[in-house]
Amino acid sequence: MAPVITAPPLPTLATAARNAVAISPFGSGVESYPGLPAKIVYDGPHRQLRRFYRASPASRRRPVLLVPPLAVSTACFDLRPGQSLAAHLLDGGREVYVVDYGTISFADRAMGFEAWIDDILPSTVQRVSDAHGGESVDLIGWSLGGTLSLLTAAAHPELPIASLTAFGTPIDYSLIPAVQPLIVADRLLGTRTVTAATALMGGVPGPLVQAIYRGMAPMRELTKPLFLARNLHDTEALARTEAVDGFIGSMPGYPGRAYHQIHSRLMVRNELTSGTVRLSRGRAVSLSEIATRVLFVGSRTDNIANGPAVEAGTEVVPGARYAAADGLSHLGLIAGVDAPTTSWPHLDDFLD
Repeated sequence: MAPVITAPPLPTLATAARNAVAISPFGSGVESYPGLPAKIVYDGPHRQLRRFYRASPASRRRPVLLVPPLAVSTACFDLRPGQSLAAHLLDGGREVYVVDYGTISFADRAMGFEAWIDDILPSTVQRVSDAHGGESVDLIGWSLGGTLSLLTAAAHPELPIASLTAFGTPIDYSLIPAVQPLIVADRLLGTRTVTAATALMGGVPGPLVQAIYRGMAPMRELTKPLFLARNLHDTEALARTEAVDGFIGSMPGYPGRAYHQIHSRLMVRNELTSGTVRLSRGRAVSLSEIATRVLFVGSRTDNIANGPAVEAGTEVVPGARYAAADGLSHLGLIAGVDAPTTSWPHLDDFLD
């Protein structure tokens, strides 16, 4: 007897039809998320400080400052409903701030790590502290934002930093497969040859950053058309994909000097594993000078900064702890659908 084929329910077909139009070039998307309400507290060059609003009064807890990486928008901390670390912290009764570096252009090509660890982040931390009567601040950095936070805390141990949490922040780059081709090329051809193009462009332009980020998860990009077709009836799944695509599409670029420091100091020379990063004019920043509590959170399934590369931080930062949130991607550590039950609880326990 021939199998009986039943047609999908009409409501499901209607939803699929609406979603197909929404994700088409003629549609406006399946979800419009304006982001959490926020007030600009200070607006300076590459350091706009915003405070997120809440519906209820905050409890007497320390203020939190979210520190994004370079070449990433602050949407990483407020991706969409249910995937917003900022909203989670607000719901926990905390005052939450984020620093936005804004657009990076050719004119910013001379900006290096020093601009962030000696100026942008120290001044931002101090402003948040001053707004709360001198209260110490909990720093939360993602990826390279964690690196900048660690170097800032090491270079300026007098800053009012109560704790530092680094999500997906690599310390041992020799354990990250994705960067090995760059390291091999540098050793064969020399740093000047490998970085000649970025030197000419004054850094890494936004479109190139976006392409590289997509290339770090090739299977996601290759299977995305099929995923969208199979999930036309699932508005939530489409909204999650749409949010990630929008986030990647808004990535700004790296300034030239900072990118070259990442390439030579962090990747090729792997200086973080020694605990000391050498900057301009013979200056060295030692992670052993960090005088605050530190938590590293990583995932073995992170293609950009796997768990072992992150956990290596416990060997060079005094008293640092590591928490595993395996199963999550790089962005998923702070904004994944499973982050509320996998990685965020580690942060909550640490802050409390």
